[in-house]
Amino acid sequence: MKKNIKKGKITMAITIGIACFALIMIMFMQFKIVNETDITSIENMREAELRTELASWKSKYDEANQKYEETMKKIEEYKSTSQSNEETEKLVDEELSQVNMMLGKTDVQGEGIEVTLRETNNEEVARINGDDLLVIVNALINSGAEAISINDERIINMSDIVDINEAFIKVNGKRILAPYVVKAIGNSSYLETALIGNGGHVDEMKKIGQDVSIEKINKVKILKYDGEINLKYAK
Repeated sequence: MKKNIKKGKITMAITIGIACFALIMIMFMQFKIVNETDITSIENMREAELRTELASWKSKYDEANQKYEETMKKIEEYKSTSQSNEETEKLVDEELSQVNMMLGKTDVQGEGIEVTLRETNNEEVARINGDDLLVIVNALINSGAEAISINDERIINMSDIVDINEAFIKVNGKRILAPYVVKAIGNSSYLETALIGNGGHVDEMKKIGQDVSIEKINKVKILKYDGEINLKYAK
């Protein structure tokens, strides 16, 4: 009887031991399976996330690159427009400067001559009149003078040179007195030759005793026309 009880206890202990071992093995297997499943899942999730993130960054890069190219294109357009505007503005300024120079609205300087006409104390010598100055001015213009003044009164296409009762001369409506200094900018040799060569008017004036001298100057300065240019009929 005791032997049977002892044998039963041993059998039960073995059975419980086997059951516990089996349970431990099952739990271990389940843990292993769960663990492997989680790692695989995590790896899969990381790979998916990385792919998604990579796709997102690629999209952002493409978008940024497109914006960069668009911006650079606009910058080039701005540069081109700016350069074009600067070139146009420069050309306009140059043309405006030329126009103002031709109109006599700017001070100018350059190579030229200075003609000085003085009155004499000899009553037998004719006084210098407006016609003398007008002839000299026309000769200088015809010989290529780019700018002319008489006693610092700039000569323009609308200037008047007139005698007032044979007493004095007016230029641009202003009274001028002797000595009369005519300045001209241009080729000094051409300008001088126009006045003294081949019966030039200065030669004729000298022949009758009038005091006229010509000086070549490297840098003649002629002041701008300070009056208003009013067109009455031209529009």
